[in-house]
Amino acid sequence: MIDRRRLETGGFLVFLVLITLALGVVVSSFASALLWSALAAILFQSLYQWLLKRWPGRRNLAASMTLLIILFAVVVPTLFIGSLMIDQAGTVYSKLQSGQINFAGYFQQVHDALPNRIQGLLDKSGLSSFDRLQSRVSSLLGNSVRSIASQALSIGRNAAAFVLAFGIALYVTFFLLRDGDKVGPAICRALPLERSVTETLVDKFVAVVRATIKGSVIVGLVQGALGAATFWIVGVPAALLWGLLMALTSLLPALGPAIVWVPVAIYLLATGAIWQGVVVVISGVVVIGLADNILRPILVGRDTGIPDYIVLVTTLGGIEVVGLSGIVVGPLVAALFLTAWQILTEQRQAQPVEPTAAPSSHQPVRPE
Repeated sequence: MIDRRRLETGGFLVFLVLITLALGVVVSSFASALLWSALAAILFQSLYQWLLKRWPGRRNLAASMTLLIILFAVVVPTLFIGSLMIDQAGTVYSKLQSGQINFAGYFQQVHDALPNRIQGLLDKSGLSSFDRLQSRVSSLLGNSVRSIASQALSIGRNAAAFVLAFGIALYVTFFLLRDGDKVGPAICRALPLERSVTETLVDKFVAVVRATIKGSVIVGLVQGALGAATFWIVGVPAALLWGLLMALTSLLPALGPAIVWVPVAIYLLATGAIWQGVVVVISGVVVIGLADNILRPILVGRDTGIPDYIVLVTTLGGIEVVGLSGIVVGPLVAALFLTAWQILTEQRQAQPVEPTAAPSSHQPVRPE
């Protein structure tokens, strides 16, 4: 006979899964806005609590003031810099289309400026005139700049959708700030997990979010700004756009912004711009390079425990799957994955091993 209670429980679970998937499909168009709303609420929750202590019981006022601070301290400067970047991206894109910017020609100038002995070594190694290297690196850099420029221009074309998503993000952020101390625990209680497991996963979630945003993103922006300022001082065209590239490459462990400023320094030195090349090298090594070592411990504190190679792979994979939000989503998925397996391992090791029945060592006594 069918157990009615088990049937009803199974039916409810099926309904719960289906309605959850349906909700995900309905809000999928605003997934990025909702994600960044949750991240902003987590990062600025301490600011909200500080304002709430100044105005006890006035939760709406504290949340509104926190939202205004986020708007004028973070969003408005970001939009201003973004508008400048779009202008430079459009200029670079048009020059790429017209052929005024030719990466292959720049590499040829570097090759011609090298000493004859080095040119001979390159010719013997099959890199005569940098033919192979030109085609690969030029294609890579050209496609990267074209992609960034086209993405920046698409933001301007889809201004209405951007404004709508931006408004939804601010609206949701307000309620998450105001009711976050209730929403968070309610979600934790609803998860079908042990309390200790839930607390561990939530702690890891918050730690990775803060480390990624406060560490990687802010440090990346600082390094990008320093790189853009350096390129502007030495007269490199579209300095702001190259600074954006340095900010993005700062997310890559080990290499970082050096992927951008090292080739620029080599080009400047090889083409006779000695003092410009020296300035780029000094700024890259001393200023840009040390910014990560100085700022990250201050902003993040403890390390999240994710190996650099996993951060590299998951960040690139996250950007490939979900776009810019992958900067956070990739390392976050990796951290929860590692934490979940660590919890499973600890639980298995904590389980007592039942002793097996050992054979009796007593021998029957034989009468003499």
